[in-house]
Amino acid sequence: MRILHVINSLDPKQGGPPKITACIASAQAALGHDVTILTEATPGRESHVRTLLDMVPGIDRVNIISEPRAAGWRWFADSTKKRVAQDAVSAADVVHLHNVWDLILVAVGKACRQQGKPYLILLNGMLDPWCLGQKALKKRLALALVYRKLYNGAAALHLGNEHERELIRPLGLTTPGSIIPNGVFEEDLRDLPPKGTFYKLHPELKDRPFILFMSRLHYKKGLDYLADAFAVFAEADRDTQLVVAGPEEGAGPAFRQQLEALGVADRVHVIGPIQGEEKRGALVDAACFCLPSRQEGFSVAITEAIGHGVPAVVTEGCHFPEVQTEGAGLVLPLDAKKIGQALIRVMSDPGLRQQMSQKGRELAIQRYTWPKIAAQTLQVYESFLNH
Repeated sequence: MRILHVINSLDPKQGGPPKITACIASAQAALGHDVTILTEATPGRESHVRTLLDMVPGIDRVNIISEPRAAGWRWFADSTKKRVAQDAVSAADVVHLHNVWDLILVAVGKACRQQGKPYLILLNGMLDPWCLGQKALKKRLALALVYRKLYNGAAALHLGNEHERELIRPLGLTTPGSIIPNGVFEEDLRDLPPKGTFYKLHPELKDRPFILFMSRLHYKKGLDYLADAFAVFAEADRDTQLVVAGPEEGAGPAFRQQLEALGVADRVHVIGPIQGEEKRGALVDAACFCLPSRQEGFSVAITEAIGHGVPAVVTEGCHFPEVQTEGAGLVLPLDAKKIGQALIRVMSDPGLRQQMSQKGRELAIQRYTWPKIAAQTLQVYESFLNH
């Protein structure tokens, strides 16, 4: 099968979608399919994109077309850009679009409809009420004028979980949804760095246990709740530290001010984005993972954490109930006191952490590995092609 994936950027600064795109594509190529990614270059960020791709097993099997970034409506007004979209679609049997608000997707979707090629759109949670409430007027206008046609013209919407199906129902989209989660590569869970690797890179931790937050420093990720929750936790635990790893997306300064006001700044280490062995080392050494997000589609960070055996404390907005139902951690309302109490419960009980660690690894390996996810996407594609 000839598969085309389309995303506006593979820059890891964009969060989970670039990695999800690369991982699905690589896993599909490993199953013997002809896979291409069409994307736009991000000037000055080439090394970061390369670092991301180098961490995806088998990405060399995937053909990557990186076009110069197009401003505004050039994907429609520029004959060269239109030809790129048309040619890429013409060479594919099925097209998989990633994200929802980018004009490259509109151009490729239009080419698909003109050529009678089926396409799937991975929403990444971006059409749920919380996300639509951010810059709400702009998104309502864009949906009405441009994007509703793109979404309704798809063969299916790629949803991360059942919650997402219910959350987008009020939009009245006519396209059916297919639930396909995200995953991890099982080889990334083997041959892990030895315990203590992350501590050696960060001697400021002084070998004390730490809770790990690993995501963008964005308002959506609930850093304000994390600060308050850690303050609650710190009253009961005088030793454990908090490590905050991820690229700055606007929420960092307020988070640091909040930590200072709460009197816990000396126990919190904001270290910026981490990748490769440093990231794997952090997951090996972390005692607990915490993501108090306001909203997630299907969090890669949570999947990686439980896959590495890190007990997880997450919020209901992450839409990952299996963390609790399968015993890999706890799922809480977006309430700082309850999150703090959950952290106390997990960190005060080594036996519980060990049990959660085992359950989390089992859950990730049994349900959420990229080859399994790739197989699910192929079943969906085949249903379009057969129809």
